[in-house]
Amino acid sequence: MRSLRTGLSLAALFTGAVMLFASPAAHAADTPLRDLAAAKGKVIGTAVTGSKLTGTYGDIAGAQFSSLTPGNAMKWETVEPTQGSFNWSEADQIVAFAQAYNQQVRGHTLVWHSQNPSWLTNGTWTSAQLSSLLQNHISTEVGRYKGEITAWDVVNEPFNEDGTYRSTLWYNGLGANYMAQALTWAHAADPAAKLYINDYNVEGVNAKSTALYNLVKSLKAQGVPIDGVGLQAHLVLGQVPATLQQNIQRFADLGVDVAITELDVRMALPADATKLAQQKADFKSVVAACVAVARCVNVTAWGFTDSDSWVPGTFPGYGAATPYDENYAPKPAYYGIAEALGGTTTTPPTGACSATYGVSSQWNTGFTGQVTISCSGASLSSWKATWTYGAGQQITQAWNATCAQSGSAVSCANASYNGSVPDGGSVTFGFNASWTGSNPVPVVTLG
Repeated sequence: MRSLRTGLSLAALFTGAVMLFASPAAHAADTPLRDLAAAKGKVIGTAVTGSKLTGTYGDIAGAQFSSLTPGNAMKWETVEPTQGSFNWSEADQIVAFAQAYNQQVRGHTLVWHSQNPSWLTNGTWTSAQLSSLLQNHISTEVGRYKGEITAWDVVNEPFNEDGTYRSTLWYNGLGANYMAQALTWAHAADPAAKLYINDYNVEGVNAKSTALYNLVKSLKAQGVPIDGVGLQAHLVLGQVPATLQQNIQRFADLGVDVAITELDVRMALPADATKLAQQKADFKSVVAACVAVARCVNVTAWGFTDSDSWVPGTFPGYGAATPYDENYAPKPAYYGIAEALGGTTTTPPTGACSATYGVSSQWNTGFTGQVTISCSGASLSSWKATWTYGAGQQITQAWNATCAQSGSAVSCANASYNGSVPDGGSVTFGFNASWTGSNPVPVVTLG
C-alpha cells in the first residue's frame, strides 16, 4: 500500500543478540518460515527495499521468505520517472536476489492513484492519450519481466470505503473499464503471470470488500483475465476482522486465488509485553485464516523488520508493526506466524532484555561497531555487556560506555547517564576497533 521506509544501507552489518534471563540466544524457529509455508502449500513473503538486501537484512529475507514484493521499485514514479524513460535498477536487483534464493516475485503495482510521476499527474490528457500511456507502461513493465514475476498487483486501491469507485486519474479519465483494460494488457504481456486487484480495508466482509467481490464476479463473467484478489491487511492491534476467513472463502468460491499482500499490525508505542503478545495472536490469526482456505496462496508482510516499516512515518505514535524488531531479532509475532504454519517454536521469554552487536562500517585496518541494549517487558537500572573477540580485534575508543579489554575479553559498562533502560526502550554505545584478516561476530553476554 505504502512506501517502505528508505534508509542508508550499511556497508557491513553483523549482529548477535543474547536475551537476559534466558540461557539460549534469541533465535528464529528451527524450521524457516518458507519451509513451514511450503509444507502447507502456501507461500510466505515480505516486501523489501532493494538497497538493503545485504548483511543481516539480506540473510533474513533470503532464508525466511519464499516470495519478495518490491516495496517501491516497480511503482510508476520509480520505473518511469520521465515519460518513455525507464529505470529498472532496483527492480532488477530485487528480481536477481529472488532468483538467487529461489523465491517468487510479486510485482507491485501497475495502476495506482499514488506514487505517480509529476509528468503524468500534472499532464492534460485526452482519454485516448491516457489509455495509450497506460497500455504502454503496462506492456513495457510486464513484458520486461515476462516469465520472472509470479503475480502482479495490476490494479491497486480502486475503491472508497463505502464501495464506490475512488476518484483517480484513471477512473476520471477512462471510467471503470480501465481495470478490465489494464488486466487485459497485462495478460497479453505475460500470459503466465497471475493478475490481481489489491485493496485495503477489504479483509472482512463489509461494503468495500463486497464491492470488490462484485467487481471480480463481473470481470470473470466478462471473460476478463483476473486470477486473484489481494487483501492488504494493514491492521491495528487487536482488530483482526472476525469475518476474515469467511471473506477469503467467498472470494475463493468465485474461482480466484486470494493473497494477504501487505500484512502488518501496528500498535501505540512504546511496545510492551502485553502488546507484543496480542500482536503475536493477530499475526497467527491472519495466517491461520489463509491456511484454512485452499485458494489462499500467499501471505506477505509489508516489511519484516520495524526498521523498514512505513507505519511510524504515516501514523505518528504508532509502530512496531512487523515480525522482527529494529535490531533484526524475531518478535513474538514471528513465532505466531510459525505456529500458524504448523511450526513448533520456543518463544523467547517475556520480560527480557537483549544486547545486539553490530558493525556499521569497516575498512582495511579497522571498524566502527555498536551494541544496542533493548528491553521488552523488563527494565534495567544498570548494565554490562561482555564478549570475547576471536580474531585479535582490539578496541581503541568507546563512547556512551566504559570499556576495558584484557587480551581478547571485552567488558563494557554503562556510563553514569545511560544505565537505565525502560520497558520498551533501548540504549546504544559505540566503539572503534582494529582488525586484521577477519572480523567474526562475537557472542555477547548481557549482565
